[in-house]
Amino acid sequence: MRFRFAPVEFVLLFMLVSCGEPEDRPRVRSGKPNVILIYTDDQGSVDVNCYGAKDLITPHMDGLAERGVRFTQMYAPSCFCSPSRAGLMTGRIPVRAGMPSNGPHMKGEPGMPTEEVTIAEMLKSAGYVTGHVGKWHLGYSPETMPNQQGFDYSFGHMAGCIDNYSHFFYWRGPNRHDLWRNGQEVWEDGRFFGDLMVEECVQFIEQNQNGPFFLYWAINMPHYPLQGTAKWREVYKEMAAPRRMYAEFVSTVDENIGQVLSKVDELDLRDKTLIIFQSDHGHSVEERTFSGGGSAGPFRGAKGSFFEGGIRVPSIVSMPGTIPEGQVRNQMVTGCDWLPTIAEICRVPLPNVELDGKSLMDVIASTDVSTPHQQFYWQLSQGPRARWAVREGNWKLLGKPLDPTDEASLSESDALFLVDLEKDIGERRNVAEDFPEILRQLQGIREEYLRQWEGD
Repeated sequence: MRFRFAPVEFVLLFMLVSCGEPEDRPRVRSGKPNVILIYTDDQGSVDVNCYGAKDLITPHMDGLAERGVRFTQMYAPSCFCSPSRAGLMTGRIPVRAGMPSNGPHMKGEPGMPTEEVTIAEMLKSAGYVTGHVGKWHLGYSPETMPNQQGFDYSFGHMAGCIDNYSHFFYWRGPNRHDLWRNGQEVWEDGRFFGDLMVEECVQFIEQNQNGPFFLYWAINMPHYPLQGTAKWREVYKEMAAPRRMYAEFVSTVDENIGQVLSKVDELDLRDKTLIIFQSDHGHSVEERTFSGGGSAGPFRGAKGSFFEGGIRVPSIVSMPGTIPEGQVRNQMVTGCDWLPTIAEICRVPLPNVELDGKSLMDVIASTDVSTPHQQFYWQLSQGPRARWAVREGNWKLLGKPLDPTDEASLSESDALFLVDLEKDIGERRNVAEDFPEILRQLQGIREEYLRQWEGD
């Protein structure tokens, strides 16, 4: 594996001379902070109370927002699990990171190329102890599993999902067990995976409390199978299905998050720890999740779609004493931005590769600065079947759009679907015929991205 990082002097100089940064830009008081990155799975755009849910119980997610900054226009790197994780881990659009579509489900199958530099590799090279807990889904061969992608410690499952009690992958035969610790298969039959993840996170934090540490907690919930605990099944027993099963699982996740954050507080690490919370993409309407349960609120679409409901996700960052508390940011930002943001706040060199992510430190500091992205591009799969979207300002163009919540609503005439998000946040009216110049402009942006990848 090749480790490629920019010289420390260059990164520090860039930080010092960046123009136009707010005077109250967040600064870490001393030392390198710990980092806990919490990535939930299939959590809908508005499925946290602080994002507008009225029927869910999410005090710990809401508590992060009260002690941090909440983003209203955070875009996942993709609308499916593996490419979203690749974009997060590398700061690069998933196609550029070698993961244009979902990763392997079978042992021995490779995933994200080892040449890609992950957040874990970046931080490990700067003296961090690095840990992964939960879902991986970025490779199932020895060289692409977490311990060979920058993680000192790893516990979790490698494929896309597991039953939370048997830890078997059932969704494509043959049925097979999928639970690993540092590349070795382990068995915890009958134990709830949420409890196991909490134990592993708490142990990792306790063992590395003198820091600095990086914990990537990739929670496999509320992805199917929806298996909320008995406590939450009782709480929500009067709610109609399928929202009931989904709500049970969301509150189970929230409780697990609270248990880990309690340990951070107990060890007096909260103001020394950067905590990032985010969903990997929108909610699922697949049959295995009872064809729904989650909510995109006013947005169209769901998981698997580049309409807003598939990629606009809840996202919060918290570090009391460094990051503002109880504030909201409306600028457009992306999951690819976390790698350079972490690099800046932790004062570590960036990988010496072309990044699509931008540091969010100015945005975190102020509601007044503009988005760091004049434009952004999403693509799922490659070749003639690829679906894609590009955004510039309030304009968004989707190619071969899919709406899994209402597949019949799109026709062949919608193969190029143009929308002005400022006037149509629900993305219901295709205005491609009304604005041919905008259409050509956004198509040109896509073509430029494709040319860049051909040269990589």
